[in-house]
Amino acid sequence: MIHVVAILTAKIGHRAALLAALNAVIDDVRAEPGCIEYQPVIDLAHSSVKFGADTLVVIEKWQDQAALDAHNQGDALKTFLEAAKHVLAQADVHLMQAPG
Repeated sequence: MIHVVAILTAKIGHRAALLAALNAVIDDVRAEPGCIEYQPVIDLAHSSVKFGADTLVVIEKWQDQAALDAHNQGDALKTFLEAAKHVLAQADVHLMQAPG
């Protein structure tokens, strides 16, 4: 299983627009073969360490590299990136696995 932590930072004041662009494709992504989890999250209000008001994090789990590769080449991601291009300031995508 491949875990992805995508830290998406919007231009100042545009996180809602970035989230709207993601929500427009989220059902399509979740329906992709090999998608186990795909969930945007934001900071808890009472968290002492925060990403910040302009950042959202997407927690993803993919069955294997082939499923992730298909997602990365798929229409849903392309649609999101096109819709988000004017509000997305930075994207840091971390590919991870369970130890052992």
